[in-house]
Amino acid sequence: MTVRITGGVHRGRRLRLPRSANLRPTSDRVRSAVFSILGADSLQDTLALDLYAGSGVLGLEALSRGAAGAVFVEADARRCRHIRDALAALGLADRVSVHNGRVERVLGTLSGGDFGIAFADPPYALTDWQPLMGLLNRAGLLAEGAVVVAEHRHDTGLADEYGELALLTRRRYGDTAISIYEKASKGRERIDG
Repeated sequence: MTVRITGGVHRGRRLRLPRSANLRPTSDRVRSAVFSILGADSLQDTLALDLYAGSGVLGLEALSRGAAGAVFVEADARRCRHIRDALAALGLADRVSVHNGRVERVLGTLSGGDFGIAFADPPYALTDWQPLMGLLNRAGLLAEGAVVVAEHRHDTGLADEYGELALLTRRRYGDTAISIYEKASKGRERIDG
């Protein structure tokens, strides 16, 4: 299995991944659409958080498109090794940290309020997003105006608001849906679609 970086300085680079029955990397089409919705300048010099990282392709894409750094969180140790290998192959290892552990545990240890974007791509079996969004809302994690990109099954109902996170837009791509939230901030208009 291979994944391809769709934009930025590493555009077109392909990374090989071991086959795994329960690994579902975000498709090129969906990633391209997400970053198009966010806009070209949205990642410049920001810190990205890739939760349930799997292949790490969302965080890798963010780094390729201008993020200053990234934190990857993945429960599977073998996948963490593959993420580290991909980061080394792209020359990005010095700008990241990879945490092997459950998202709920690792999020409790992160602080700084510096994350400008968070990607959450849990297993599609997750239907109750309240606990995860509650953790993302905790003080000191996301910067003001931070964006949360939630990838989920199209038939999973996510709320329009979770604490300080308000829905900007929701899009569907086959069985996949993307819900994009913003942490309370002044001056940002809703992205319709």
